[in-house]
Amino acid sequence: MEVGQMQRRLVEFTKSLFMEGFLDGQFLQLQQLQDESNPDFVVEVVSLFFQDSEKLLNDLTSALEQQNVDFKKVDAHVHQLKGSSSSIGAQRVKNACVVFRSFCEEQNLEGCMRCLQQVKQEFYLAKNKFETLFTLEQQILAAGGSIPATEITSF
Repeated sequence: MEVGQMQRRLVEFTKSLFMEGFLDGQFLQLQQLQDESNPDFVVEVVSLFFQDSEKLLNDLTSALEQQNVDFKKVDAHVHQLKGSSSSIGAQRVKNACVVFRSFCEEQNLEGCMRCLQQVKQEFYLAKNKFETLFTLEQQILAAGGSIPATEITSF
């Protein structure tokens, strides 16, 4: 595939991520922080998010499996996940966390368990989408092309 085709594919894929609600404007702001002095900034930040969030999801699962669930502790984990997902623009993960926190406030174990599954589903979907996005970028760079700028007016 030639570079121009790969670039168009990347632009279309990125648009779809915004239109399907996987990404929001925060991701664009994150991209703007990347420059020649730190060309892997976005990949590094997003990779750290996924590493840290895996641990948070495991901690959430453990906390909800306890005999006496500490809903304040569960809420603190969900709050942290919500904040970090928001900071990289992972909108659907963030939105699932908002609902999760309301069940924590109500101390509704069944609701929390359902939300945990929803958050995990959104998390792994987002992870897959980001991996695809970064793979497309790497293919373009490997072919000698440049990454087209993402413009919010396109969405």
